[in-house]
Amino acid sequence: MKGVLLFLVAGLLSCSGSRYSGVPEKYHGLLDQALGKAGANRTELERALTEAPVEQKEGIAFLIAYMPDRDLQELKAEFLLENTAYAYKARNQYSWAKALPDSIFLNEVLPYVSLNEKRENWRKEFYERFGKYVVNCRTIFEAIDSVNRNIRDEVVVDYNTRREKPDQAPFESMRQHMASCTGLSILLTDAFRAVGIPSRVAGTPSWHDDRGNHNWTEVWADGKWYFTEYYFPGQLDNAWFFADAGKGVKEDIMKAIYASSFQPTGIYFPLVWDENIRYVHASNVTDRYTNLYQSHLSAISGDGNHIPLRVMVFKDKKHDKQSEDRVATNMDVFKGKLQMGGGRSAGPTQDMNDVLTFMLEKNQTYLVNYVNGEGKLKTVEVKLGDQPRELKLFMK
Repeated sequence: MKGVLLFLVAGLLSCSGSRYSGVPEKYHGLLDQALGKAGANRTELERALTEAPVEQKEGIAFLIAYMPDRDLQELKAEFLLENTAYAYKARNQYSWAKALPDSIFLNEVLPYVSLNEKRENWRKEFYERFGKYVVNCRTIFEAIDSVNRNIRDEVVVDYNTRREKPDQAPFESMRQHMASCTGLSILLTDAFRAVGIPSRVAGTPSWHDDRGNHNWTEVWADGKWYFTEYYFPGQLDNAWFFADAGKGVKEDIMKAIYASSFQPTGIYFPLVWDENIRYVHASNVTDRYTNLYQSHLSAISGDGNHIPLRVMVFKDKKHDKQSEDRVATNMDVFKGKLQMGGGRSAGPTQDMNDVLTFMLEKNQTYLVNYVNGEGKLKTVEVKLGDQPRELKLFMK
């Protein structure tokens, strides 16, 4: 009798242990919780766990363990299996993907989503679309450069405020040929992930001077995160928004800089188009941007090739002397088609020494765009010499 009882206990333990056969034990408790939230969709998730090849089971488990409740209740086995299969296919094909730590691969390559966008099965098509741009690349930096330079012409999507919504998924943007900065960032992030390059969406709910929100893309290479954007500026960590991001406010939930995460982090990414959403996880990466910008300022201040352009905006030419005559308005600085920076001029209540300043190359011509008193965009051409310059602009 004792032997029979031992056999039954052993059998029960064996059955319990085989629930998640091939899945690392650290996921078992998380999967129990996740499947308990899945409702009628539980069978789909269990099928994905069962049918995944042994080498891909951890990937499936990671996604199910950490996906939002909406996905637990909606995503089908085919969706998860295809996404995971092509993520591992990229990892096995490209040298840079093979070298990734598991934690980076799972959180920044494998996920099928960045924010709250529609869940689309983009992985297979993007693997095929962007594979041709990296097939001859020898390093991850070459691959990043190639994808970044070619994405616009490959998907034929441009920034446009007439897009249907700010948080578009890739195929939504490609159908319209237009997207917001968020939609473009999601497109680029997915393109990188499709060829085994770790990537995530970063951004801020509001710039330090309340000029609105912005989102962009980050990539991970050789142990470090870099920022870039859809309209590639030619090198990493050098986009038009650098100066603004470098003035982020870590302690202010609306003015901090965030980077998205699939795995929970303890904080969420504030989404300005739906402030009730709390399931988009994020890391507060403000320090990295502010430190990088301070280093950049120190470097260009001492290189002898950059000078400050200090800009003030006044009511009109008759009122351009007193602090109370100043007007706060948004502006951007361009060199040709390349945006060099943006900001908001100081208003009447700010200190007279508080002047919007851009560090720009000497002996170059720039265009300063700002919104005048009639709400129209006005452009002023500025030719810099080799000495610091102050520029006065007028609302009328």
